[in-house]
Amino acid sequence: MANEHGENQDRIVVGVDGSEPSRAALRWALRQARLTGAAVDAVIGWEVPTSFGWDMAVVGADDIKAAAAKALEAAIEQEAGQRPEVPVNARVMEGNAARVLLDAAEGADLIVVGNRGHGGFTGALLGSVSQHCVHHAKCPVVVIRGEHRS
Repeated sequence: MANEHGENQDRIVVGVDGSEPSRAALRWALRQARLTGAAVDAVIGWEVPTSFGWDMAVVGADDIKAAAAKALEAAIEQEAGQRPEVPVNARVMEGNAARVLLDAAEGADLIVVGNRGHGGFTGALLGSVSQHCVHHAKCPVVVIRGEHRS
């Protein structure tokens, strides 16, 4: 990514789903970006849930995308404020969270994820998304452990 002077700028991709571990990852990425002069791409993935064999209220893709965007904006505002000290790009991308993060991180310098998100099992050390990124990313991955809450 080029900055306003046309120079390439380091880029940190952080996965955000609104969970405490993802907000901790965003806070860490923002601090790292301040130290390194990088920009932050805050990324949330969304998918239309599928179900077979039972009735389910139909929720439109636009509603899911809007809810994802709202969750991402809220997390960025909560952790970075109205005027972040570093460039923060909110990216709402359709698809599986792990795949979305890996795609968003193409050419990035670093991926930052929480150790587990909303779908994680309580007490799990590493969620499926963070584990997938650790094993398949083409750049370094930092996994941030959120606060443990019982």
